[in-house]
Amino acid sequence: MTAPTTRQPRVALLDVNETLTDMSPLADRLADVGLVGQLDGWFASVLRDGFALSLVGEAPSMRTVAAALLHSRLAAVGVTGSDSDDGVAHVLGGFAELPVHPDVQPGLRRLHEAGVRLVPLTNGATALSDAVLDAAGLLPLLERRLSVEDVGPWKPHPAPYHYALAECDVGASEAMLVAVHPWDIQGAHSAGLRTGWIERGTGGWPGCFDPPDVVASGLDDLADQVLAD
Repeated sequence: MTAPTTRQPRVALLDVNETLTDMSPLADRLADVGLVGQLDGWFASVLRDGFALSLVGEAPSMRTVAAALLHSRLAAVGVTGSDSDDGVAHVLGGFAELPVHPDVQPGLRRLHEAGVRLVPLTNGATALSDAVLDAAGLLPLLERRLSVEDVGPWKPHPAPYHYALAECDVGASEAMLVAVHPWDIQGAHSAGLRTGWIERGTGGWPGCFDPPDVVASGLDDLADQVLAD
């Protein structure tokens, strides 16, 4: 399959959590159950432990890891038993109600109208991201929805990227992974994909990673750049 001669990718593989979705409303749900100010630390620990389990050959769902770590944090503040179960359900129930960032709708619509195939590739469950994307009116723009749950290890393991390329029937140079997470960008880059980093006030690209092909302030800015030719 011949690589494109312009900057426009044939397929944009889209990370979901934090890249498309605004996760800040979960902070209020965490506060409701006594975990004030713990959103960033909790979600970072979910990713860390999911990566670790992937490295040793396990394939946990994101919900399983997220729930286990919530139970641990609740126990640390004295919440146990059925109260802990209720707290976990309250926090995790917020994922299906998350809004998308303001730049997501205009950016994805512009890419879609230009003929770029849009395919989410998430470390979470597709059913969960479907609810969010449906509420945002974005499902009709998406060719398909892919999850690491269909392949095993979490991103940034190479398997999910190769799986997505096979499902979309494109070569690595014809696809661009779009994400807010440098670790996801590095994983895709190492698998041969082009990369687009959405910089949401993070303070700059970490020098320990290979640089992305495109740096954008949002999906709308990314669309402007990759469709410029």
